[in-house]
Amino acid sequence: QVQLVESGGGLVQAGGSLRLSCTASGIIFSIYDMGWYRQAPGKQRELVAAFTNGGRTNYADSVKGRFTISRDNAKKMLYLQMNGLEVEDTAVYYCNVPGYGRLSWGQGTQVTVSS
Repeated sequence: QVQLVESGGGLVQAGGSLRLSCTASGIIFSIYDMGWYRQAPGKQRELVAAFTNGGRTNYADSVKGRFTISRDNAKKMLYLQMNGLEVEDTAVYYCNVPGYGRLSWGQGTQVTVSS
């Protein structure tokens, strides 16, 4: 069975930083495009960053210049370095395949940014 587990969230002040991690088990991780999603209260889940199996990255306009996605295929890990956090970044963050081949969602990790 495929299992996605997110960690690293927490409560931080605006302007602070967090590094999120995602572990993926039950798949050949290296062949999958992977991405980070977030869902804030009252909003739809949105893709904020993606990292293809070929090493290309893409970011939502709202996080460009502040967030950096990376991956370690050997460890089957996906990371999201978040700098310059804003209150609007408050959401539950999830990892998953950004497109065809979507996996079952994990529980996500809560990121709360205070003013």
